[in-house]
Amino acid sequence: MSAFIAIAVIALSAIGCETTAPVPKRRAGDPAPRPAPINHLVFFKLKNPADATELIADADSQLGTLPMVAWYFCGRHLDTGRGERVDSNYDVGFYVAFANEADYAAYVAHPSHQALVAKWQSRWEWIRVQDVLDTTP
Repeated sequence: MSAFIAIAVIALSAIGCETTAPVPKRRAGDPAPRPAPINHLVFFKLKNPADATELIADADSQLGTLPMVAWYFCGRHLDTGRGERVDSNYDVGFYVAFANEADYAAYVAHPSHQALVAKWQSRWEWIRVQDVLDTTP
């Protein structure tokens, strides 16, 4: 049996088994890491909420891999049961961070960003875009 396990480990290593890195743990009292100074948040209300999976896949493949992106995430609304205190009137939330304004401008002008907007603008009911500057030294 152990020979089988050894062969399986070697085979998986040879084909490049993809793994997800664990989330680093912080010690109590340590400040949370700050991904980047320029933080771009977009919330989408889709005409058809069933399109959320496709929008997330498009954003992941077209935007999440761009070289000027320092940090990226796209996902669905999470219902935490907090009612009126948490805005739940959206289907997809998108977060991307940049090291500087030049990277942000390059992202906005990038053909992948332009193509995603062109494909999806007729399919959203509305979007909310918020940019937040982290000035913490």
